[in-house]
Amino acid sequence: MLIKRARSPVWIALALTLALAACGRNKGDESPPEPGDTAVATVDGHTVWASDVKREAVAQGLISEGEPLDIGSDLFRQRLDEVVDQKLLAAEALKRRLDKDPVAQRRLAAARERILGDMLVESVVEKAVNENAIRGLYAEQQKLSKRSEEIRARQILVASQAEGEAIKKLLSTGASFDALAMERSTDAATRFNGGDLGYFTVDVMPEAYALALKDVQKGALVGPFATEGGWAVLRIEDKRLEEPITLEAARPQIVRFLTYDQVRDLLEKLRGGSKVKILTAKQQDLPGAPREPASAPLTPLEGGPTTPAPPAAAPSNLAPSPAPARKP
Repeated sequence: MLIKRARSPVWIALALTLALAACGRNKGDESPPEPGDTAVATVDGHTVWASDVKREAVAQGLISEGEPLDIGSDLFRQRLDEVVDQKLLAAEALKRRLDKDPVAQRRLAAARERILGDMLVESVVEKAVNENAIRGLYAEQQKLSKRSEEIRARQILVASQAEGEAIKKLLSTGASFDALAMERSTDAATRFNGGDLGYFTVDVMPEAYALALKDVQKGALVGPFATEGGWAVLRIEDKRLEEPITLEAARPQIVRFLTYDQVRDLLEKLRGGSKVKILTAKQQDLPGAPREPASAPLTPLEGGPTTPAPPAAAPSNLAPSPAPARKP
């Protein structure tokens, strides 16, 4: 099978590293690298395991760490073909003694360091980012978070203030809001559902709405007031405190923060106990000089770090952002 996508130098270096390790084993003495692992192919007598293919899929960002990968799926077969290709390329490179080149040796060493660094980070994070830590940070943030007030309202939008006053008078005498919204409202987004705007916080609404809804009570008729689309008459259906975000919804954000926090602490500790001296001077910014655009973060396969730089503080906004209400 032809390799369908270009491979970075680091990817090839990783393949060479794997091949060097494989060449050190006897062909008849290959045990599963993980409990319950499955042999899925052999390349010149060396076994390719299902875990090798899954690791490739994780490295390419096609599945997440810990996510299952069915060995009968097309995704698995495509990655298996790529793993076989990598091993064939690495074996051929060894035959040509490319690994003896000083530049190749430095690249192989860099790939080995990167893999070992990733393994250290994984082991530290696995111990620290556990259920107790996740629940503890969630509880702490819930105590600190402020819950906004949500309003549920219905609206009828008309062309003039006079028409709005007439609508409000009809509503105050018991007319059906749903019927008037369907007959009179010019807001196509809400007229056919009784003018229902759903639940919202005033900060997501246009300024005219925020001013008109300040300190309103449940059941009140509000307006008419001028908006960009005309004159609005609202009825307040309900008021409540915003629902707090659930633990499961907040879990991905919490896990990311705890991971970043552990990586930051680990690197600070390592740098504090080592002698690191930067030999290149920082480039001085010149007034008016063009700035180089920031590069996109590199993935591990491109030579970038496994985890991004940690945030400066814990996430303090675990409350869900309310969905914007429809603008009239």
